[in-house]
Amino acid sequence: MNFAKGMSRRSVLTAGAVAGASVFVPTRFAIGNTAKVKVGFLLPYSGTYAALGEAITNGFKMALAEQGGKLGGREIQFIAVDDESNPAKGPENTNKLVTGENVDFVVGPVHSGVALGMVKVVRESGTITIIANAGAGAATGPLCAPNVFRTSFTNWQDAYPMGKVAVDRGLKNVVTMTWKYAAGEEAVGGFEANLIKSGGKVVKQILVPFPQEEFQAHLTEIASLKPDGVFVFFAGSGALKFVKDYAAAGLKSIPLMGSGFLTDGVLKDQGAAAEGVLTTLHYADALDTVENRSFRAAYKRAFAKEADVYAVQGYDSAQLLMDGMSAVKGDTGAKDALIAAMEKTVIKSPRGTFTLSKAHNPVQDIYLRQVKNGQEVVLGVAEKALADPATGCKL
Repeated sequence: MNFAKGMSRRSVLTAGAVAGASVFVPTRFAIGNTAKVKVGFLLPYSGTYAALGEAITNGFKMALAEQGGKLGGREIQFIAVDDESNPAKGPENTNKLVTGENVDFVVGPVHSGVALGMVKVVRESGTITIIANAGAGAATGPLCAPNVFRTSFTNWQDAYPMGKVAVDRGLKNVVTMTWKYAAGEEAVGGFEANLIKSGGKVVKQILVPFPQEEFQAHLTEIASLKPDGVFVFFAGSGALKFVKDYAAAGLKSIPLMGSGFLTDGVLKDQGAAAEGVLTTLHYADALDTVENRSFRAAYKRAFAKEADVYAVQGYDSAQLLMDGMSAVKGDTGAKDALIAAMEKTVIKSPRGTFTLSKAHNPVQDIYLRQVKNGQEVVLGVAEKALADPATGCKL
């Protein structure tokens, strides 16, 4: 994809504006630098995922505030569009920001279906975009583009390390289970690939229609199969109910594993049912580092609530953008140089320092966590500096 190095639309001067040779005509950058940088948020601000959209927004703004509240020395105008977590409206809502508001940057979304619609629009417009949550592999795989970055994770990335963890723990014969939708199938696929590679076997893969939360028949089947362990991908209310139903079905003797979203955000409500659950994720609230302790304390002071993985992802999205804009001294028209600077960024995140792969995915540590005494405890790093394979990306 080629990016124009000439004047931006906002800074074009018509010939009629020049009265004579003595009139001073500022350069593109001089004009553009007096305008506010427009940052568009494409996030859920209503419905099931509203809290996630709020956390990403909060984390993003907090990172900027810590560095003086500017991007490359320029004031910022935030424009938010509620994406309603509706994939059908993904292109339309993206266009509200890209075409309607002529934003310089797009940040979001949470829902993978929305992300795929968003990416199709920004690939054409060239608008620099940071995926702050959605884990859809295709967005940085077959649909990858020079102007599309991700600061979160891929569904494959968070699940893949658990395959080897399972075998190392003697859990070689495993049942997998998820909703039948892209995020679940990508996560389970990652786990299964590493499980088999490490010498394990998939006893059975169970796919549940999304967003069904009636699990009893499947739990009865799992009991009859008597596997060494069970790996699942569920999130939100589905994760809450599955963990409680799993315990109620008397299956606690069979180790339960999953991507970190199985317990994140719902652990308190899962209560004793979650005890012993193993998960892998690119972040853990309990990470004992200076960066994480400082981040969590600042977030709680600012918003009177605890930070979570979504707040971290928003925070790091801002860090990536600040580094890029600093390198070009606020010149959003220098798109090639801006992208090049973002590609080289080393982000000192609350999750741990990470870089970006050629496909613009985070190359990051994935942590092994376990619920002990009602708390998510970090057991260690399940895999260091893991990058998504980004199959199909031709950057």
